[in-house]
Amino acid sequence: MNPTYNTTMAQTRHDNFTIIMRNDSCALRMRYELTTTWHKLFDIINAIAVAGEQRRLLAETVYDITKYGAKGDGKTDDAMAFRAGCEGKTPAKIVVPPGKFMMGEVILSGKCDAPPPLIIDIQGTILANPDPSAYSNKMWILLEHIDNVKISGGGTLNGQGANAWKYAGEANRMPVSFTFQSSSNGDISNLNFVDAMGFHSKLIDSINIKLSKMTITAPDESPNTDGIHLSNATNVEIIDSVIGTGDDCISIGTGSKNILVKNLKCGPGHGLAVGSLGKRPDELSVGNITFSSCTLTGTTNGARVKSYHKSPVLTATNIVFEDLTMNNVKNPIIIDQHYFSKTQPEQSSVKISDVHFRRIKGTTISEIAVLLNCSKKVPCSNIELADIDLKPTGEAKTVSSACESAVGIKGSGVLNPPVPKC
Repeated sequence: MNPTYNTTMAQTRHDNFTIIMRNDSCALRMRYELTTTWHKLFDIINAIAVAGEQRRLLAETVYDITKYGAKGDGKTDDAMAFRAGCEGKTPAKIVVPPGKFMMGEVILSGKCDAPPPLIIDIQGTILANPDPSAYSNKMWILLEHIDNVKISGGGTLNGQGANAWKYAGEANRMPVSFTFQSSSNGDISNLNFVDAMGFHSKLIDSINIKLSKMTITAPDESPNTDGIHLSNATNVEIIDSVIGTGDDCISIGTGSKNILVKNLKCGPGHGLAVGSLGKRPDELSVGNITFSSCTLTGTTNGARVKSYHKSPVLTATNIVFEDLTMNNVKNPIIIDQHYFSKTQPEQSSVKISDVHFRRIKGTTISEIAVLLNCSKKVPCSNIELADIDLKPTGEAKTVSSACESAVGIKGSGVLNPPVPKC
């Protein structure tokens, strides 16, 4: 199938010459007076450089998936164009036009032959094959070892997970809708994720990633459907997004650092989480994590740090939760180092320190609004509570705070409830 090309004509005018570029012959026509002075030659050289860049842009190959056998009937596997775009020799733009397209497992692995950036423009709706056994790697769409990718378009990735959730469990993880792995310089924006079988999205072993204007939705009873999960991710921004699922809106796991989450609306779900940490023996420390200007509504937790018992020795430090609004949240502020650990008596070895809860207000359905439940083996230290104003609602009549195994708790400003005593 022959690729289609952008047919726009570019034209640049100067006093003594005109540059015209066409996609058919990439013609370059220059007209200038014989009396051109030496300083005008520099303008000409610059114009030639600009023309070269225009030629590169005009040579962008558009891979419309309907030109690569996509039926748009919601039944036929329409993944071929994704692979074709990555294997091209010119800058590639993969387009999913309006319509519904079914795709099974999509794996783009290895560096693309196409010059960067790889642009994926999702305008329509992509439907997952609803059979979880069809995914050999427990992933629906995987981008791996692909740098400088831009994904946007306002379209939807529908995991069609409703029929798979009944099979989900700790020993039977469901496929992740979208995984960005071992890649760098990614820009993902203006997409909708709906009803993933498992996690909606994961960023793994990646650096310099920005996600913005994302909308992620699943019923509150859908199991393990985290909105965005990070693992060994560095320099990540997640901004201006809306997430409501059956699990954590954001979960920041092993090895992640330099993370900013800002202007997020979360709910339903399990809130904003650092962790869970320490479940596996090879996990790494996390740090420099900020959640700012977020609103949580009807979530089972608010600002949370969590770790397992019998963990490897690691740290979670320099964590900031600031300018948060809680609406009917069950556990607005919580550090839980006994997460799913009833059968494992050995305390957590995750050292949690320098955690700052600042300017957090709203309502809670829990009478214990602030809970610092830390490890006896390595107590939490340097915990700040500043300008906390949480009011009871529903069956909660009063609010209080509780603490175990934390040292160096600092309070300032309005404190409702008061700083807990350990």
